[in-house]
Amino acid sequence: MSEDLARRQKELIRALVAGDELPPGFDSATIDATRRALLRKRAAEIAARYPAVPSAMGERYDELFDRWASDRPKVSTAADAQAFYEAMRRAGELDATHPALPGQRMLYMADARNSLARFRSPLRGTWLTSLFGAVLLVALPIITVTGLLSYSAYGPQFGQAKPGAVGWLRLPYFDWPTNPAWLYQLTQGLHVGLGLIIVPLVIAKLWSVMPKLVELPPVRSPAHALERLSLLALVGGLLFEIVTGVLNIQYDYVFGFDFYAAHYFGAWVFISGFLVHLGLKVPLMWRTLRSDSLMDVLRARNEAPDQQENDNPPATMSRRGAIGLVAAGMGFIAVLTVGQTLGGVLRKAAILLPRGRSYGDGPNDFQINRTAEAAGITEAQTGADWQLEISSAAEDAVPIVLSRGRLLSMPQRTAELPIACVEGWSTTQTWTGVPLAELAALAGVPAPRSAEVSSLEQNGAFTRAVLQGNQAAHPNSLLALKVNGVDLSLDHGFPARVIVPALPGVHNTKWVARIVFRS
Repeated sequence: MSEDLARRQKELIRALVAGDELPPGFDSATIDATRRALLRKRAAEIAARYPAVPSAMGERYDELFDRWASDRPKVSTAADAQAFYEAMRRAGELDATHPALPGQRMLYMADARNSLARFRSPLRGTWLTSLFGAVLLVALPIITVTGLLSYSAYGPQFGQAKPGAVGWLRLPYFDWPTNPAWLYQLTQGLHVGLGLIIVPLVIAKLWSVMPKLVELPPVRSPAHALERLSLLALVGGLLFEIVTGVLNIQYDYVFGFDFYAAHYFGAWVFISGFLVHLGLKVPLMWRTLRSDSLMDVLRARNEAPDQQENDNPPATMSRRGAIGLVAAGMGFIAVLTVGQTLGGVLRKAAILLPRGRSYGDGPNDFQINRTAEAAGITEAQTGADWQLEISSAAEDAVPIVLSRGRLLSMPQRTAELPIACVEGWSTTQTWTGVPLAELAALAGVPAPRSAEVSSLEQNGAFTRAVLQGNQAAHPNSLLALKVNGVDLSLDHGFPARVIVPALPGVHNTKWVARIVFRS
C-alpha cells in the first residue's frame, strides 16, 4: 500500500510541475489551478531576483514563461532564469530594444534593484549556516561560563573583582575552590584559547548569513523585529567581546575605557541576544542538520550545495571544502595559542603568548606578569633589612615580625603549582616556602576565615589581595621563598611571595610586606 501511495504521489507531482498526464482520482480543475499558481510563483521569483528577465520580454513575460515552464520541473530560480532567458533569445522573443545580456551579467548585475546580488554565493544556505551554528552552540557557552567563573575567582565578595558595582547582574558569591590546583589554569585557558580558536568560525558564520543581516526591509513583523534585535545583541556583543578580549591579552588598551567593566557588561548583552536567538533558531537548525548527514557531505567531493536555496552558478568549492577551510583556520590558531596554557614543546609555537615563549633555561627564567622595575620595587626595600609582619585582625593584636632568615628556619613545604593569568597564559613551577596555615597559627588564628596580603608595591591595581579561608588554610598555600630549588628573583617576588592553588595569578602577591589573618 505504501509503495502504491508513493507512486501516486510521484505521478501527481509530475503532473503539477512537469505537465505529465493527471493520474485518475484527482479533480482536474483543482490541479490546473494549482499548476497555474505554481507557475506564477516561479515567474514571480525570477522577476524578483533577476528583473532583467521580465524586462527583456515586456508584457508577454507571463505568457511566454507559462508556455516554456509548463513541462519543465524547477531546478532552481537561477537555472530557470538562465535557461528561460536563453530559450527566449534563441526564439527571437526578446524586446527589440533590450540588449542581449551575457548570462553572468544577467545573474549578478542585470538590474540596479538587485542590490544584494553581490552577497550571493552558491555555498550559502541553511545547512552550512546550521553546522557553523551548532559548533558555536557548544563553544560559546563554554567561553561564556569560564569568563564568568574568572570573575568569581577574583573574590567579588571582598570587593576585589572588576567591575565592583554590577547591580542586579551580580553573580552569586561562593568560595573559589583550591582543588584541583590547575582549576583556574583550565578555566581561563579555555576562555582565552577557545575564544581565539573560534574566530575563523565566527567569520564563516557571519559570512554565511550576511544576506540576511542586510536584507530589506529590515523589519517585517513584530516577530521579525524581535529576531533582528536579538541579532544585534548577539552579533554586536560577540564581536565586541572578541575585539576587546584580543586587545586585552596583548596589553593594547587603545579603546580608552575600562576593559573589565566593558567586557563584563558586554558579556551580558551577548548572553541576552544568544538566549533569544537560541529559542528562535534551534528548531530550524536541528531540522536542517537532520536533512543532510554530515558524513555524507564530508564524503562528497563536488556536490552542488543547497541548490534550491542559492540561485547562482556552480560553486568553486564544495561544502566539504568550506568546512575544511574553516577547520584548518581554527587548527592553525590553536597551534599558535594552546602552548601558552599547555606548555612543553607547544609553547615554542605560541607566538600569540603575550609574555613571550621562553625566558631561557635558569630556575627563575619563566614568565613574569609585572617586573620589579614596573612596580617600583628596589633592592633597598628587599635587602637584609626586609621583614614580614603578620597579625590577627583583633584590635589588640600585637604584630609578629619575621625576617627572611627566620622564615627559612621554619618548616618548609614544597609544591608544584601553576601561576595562571587572566590573559590566558600560565606556567607551572616548583615552589618552596612556609605554609600560610603555619603563619596563621603563629598569628593566633588557627582557622582563618580570610587573609589580607599586602605588597611593598604602593602603586598599581593589585597591591593587596584578600584570600578566602579555604585558600589561606590549604596545605599547599605558601609564602614562597624559593622556586625550582633557588631563591626567588626580584622580578618573581623576592624576598617572599604568595602562591595559592587555583588562584588567579595577580592575587599571588609578590614582595609581601604584611599578612593580616581574620577569624
